Amino acid sequence: MEQEKIVIIGGGVAAMTAALYLTEQPNWQQKRHITVYQQGWRLGGKGASGRNAVMGQRIEEHGLHVWFGAYVNSFKTIETVYDKLQRPSTSALSTWQQALKPHSFIALEEHIDEQWQTWPIDFPVLPGNPANGSLDISVWDFVKMTLAWLKKWIPQFESAANDQAKSTQLTTKKSRDRYLLRHFHQQIQTLVSDGSDAWQTFTSDIQNLNHEITSTPSLLVDKLNSFVQSNNTLHPQISEKKDSLVIWYIVRKLKRWINQELTELLDENAELRRIYICADLAIAMLVGLIKDKVYRDGFGVINKYDFRQWLLKNGANKQYSVDSAPVRGFYDLVFAYPQGDFNKPNVEAGVAALAMLRIALCYRGGVMWKMQAGMGDVIFAPLYELLKQRGVNFEFFHQLQQLTPGIDESGQDCVASVLLKQQVSLNSTSEYQPLVDVKNLACWPSEPLYQQINPEQALLLKQNNINLESFWSDWPACYEAHFGEQLPAKTLRFKDDYDRLILGVSVASLEHVCPQLLVIDENFAAQAKNVLSVATQASQLWLNKTDQQLGWQYMPPSEEGPILSGFSEPFDTWAAMQNLIDKEQWPANNSPQNIAYFCSAFPCQEYPPQSDHGFPARAKAQVKTNLTQLVTTNMQPLWPLAYNDSDFDWSILYTTDDVSDSARLEQQYWRVNVDPSERYVLSVTGSSQYRLATDGTQFSNLFITGDWIKTGVNAGCVEAAVMAGMQTARALCGYPQQISGENAFEAQ
Repeated sequence: MEQEKIVIIGGGVAAMTAALYLTEQPNWQQKRHITVYQQGWRLGGKGASGRNAVMGQRIEEHGLHVWFGAYVNSFKTIETVYDKLQRPSTSALSTWQQALKPHSFIALEEHIDEQWQTWPIDFPVLPGNPANGSLDISVWDFVKMTLAWLKKWIPQFESAANDQAKSTQLTTKKSRDRYLLRHFHQQIQTLVSDGSDAWQTFTSDIQNLNHEITSTPSLLVDKLNSFVQSNNTLHPQISEKKDSLVIWYIVRKLKRWINQELTELLDENAELRRIYICADLAIAMLVGLIKDKVYRDGFGVINKYDFRQWLLKNGANKQYSVDSAPVRGFYDLVFAYPQGDFNKPNVEAGVAALAMLRIALCYRGGVMWKMQAGMGDVIFAPLYELLKQRGVNFEFFHQLQQLTPGIDESGQDCVASVLLKQQVSLNSTSEYQPLVDVKNLACWPSEPLYQQINPEQALLLKQNNINLESFWSDWPACYEAHFGEQLPAKTLRFKDDYDRLILGVSVASLEHVCPQLLVIDENFAAQAKNVLSVATQASQLWLNKTDQQLGWQYMPPSEEGPILSGFSEPFDTWAAMQNLIDKEQWPANNSPQNIAYFCSAFPCQEYPPQSDHGFPARAKAQVKTNLTQLVTTNMQPLWPLAYNDSDFDWSILYTTDDVSDSARLEQQYWRVNVDPSERYVLSVTGSSQYRLATDGTQFSNLFITGDWIKTGVNAGCVEAAVMAGMQTARALCGYPQQISGENAFEAQ
């Protein structure tokens, strides 16, 4: 049987996931021949990281890369990689459990009376392996889990009300509401064993058809949890409408009581305010899930709203909840600021609500999981090693220029050819070996391994400080000026070089690499236009003091450093990454004591033409300015001991050379992600409807993949990218059959 030739363009999460599952079936080599073409010297896309050999083999990332414990498909995939690779035990990270560790301590920042206040949250560690979790849970499952949290919070409100001599007595007088409570009582009376006075009074009022039914908040939330767990509840053909109205009525009644009795206490009681915010957001989401019939029509039905707009629509408190730290923290998490404009946040309500519920309610192990080295080391190096073992071919230093359309033998549109620019020539006939060993761990270097490149080209690259990953690189002009000829090109042709083409570039690249395809396919063009992306910025500091020595005041029982969000711009997110020091290679008698990562969206309204070679340097210079502001001013509320009065103590920045004051900043790391392949994919209001499936274009041999296609997450994250890759593999070979959570936006 003749092998099917599959070409994969790009080496990001989705593309490599597709390659993994295409090689999972026995004897796959007899069916398929797979070649990956990747620009530059490393895999990873916007998840790539590199080791800086000049600076202690330090890890340099595109940004903060942390996985959530609800990333079911991602953990299944990486578990497969490590289990199949079977690294020797002498490897620094031989198992996925060594490569990823659960993390429970999250911090959010509240801006109260012009002061930053830290809201520490230590999530419980839950039993189980995230790979064995599930995202295939119904909206009603979310309702049940959210009500379980309300059951925990309401007694705390009652206690606060009693302390302040506030009322905890609820009455129901309207005939419609009394009808709902009678239905509620009928459904649960056989399930309840409760001798309390409150239950006896409630039951008596129901049975005697009183014109006023008396209850308490704790009674209602406790019995509502019994109600939703009952096998008699929420049967679509029997009482679904009445049951949903019962939930809606009770949670709104609880909300009215909280607002009436407790809101005046919130400004003076941070703990009560934070519980209020959680409860208020939970109630607004419960009301919205029911009122907007998300339980019937899927989360996609509310993607016409921005998340904050949807919360307001469903009664969330604008003063305390809608702009609260948890909401701001989520917008920061998904960089939900088109063009980097922090005054115009925008994310689809369905995408946001689903993501927040999954993150909080579906995780196993830790709510987050920290990588124990760079993402390139932990994810992409083992993926590459396994795929190489299996016989996948890799062609590095090949930059995609153009996809050209044509017509196949059946008269359908197809991709007729692929034009690639061969960026460098190797100095031998053997293929490029991309990895380096750092402390018994295979890693990607932060720059090409020049000794494997043609010496004359390598020298020219270094002399001109060429970045082979940059869209704005002037390497073609430098090469032509020096050698008197253009960079070599390679054209791949349909049937001769490939039968199926997997396009793993990001959505912002489409207008540049396949404009002719977009002219032909209106839906593909609509996706390229409406699924937006945003530039991001990241920085890393190596420090001579621990977080506690810098004045950070919050230490959970786990003694974990925080992952913090909702902070001031220009960097709204900070992660304490002290755990990575021993994975880097610093002098034993002179190593940093701490590492801090920062990231956020990067304001950029327009991107200049490719001929503007200076654009990346100008943008990066702005990030340095932002980093300077961060350390000299913004971090003082979090690191008060890093300042003498209001002057930043530059000596806390670790350096390998004896330099002083602000010169120490020069040895830190910062970057801007403005390249089309690096920008973060957004989920702006109404954009999910334009996302196509992996085989959703009208080109018969083209499969698109990435976190920008239709997945069941529809947001920029590794889980969406993994799901996209799994869907691509399934479309090509039928495997994997099951992908957890991919239908959440569809009607149930």
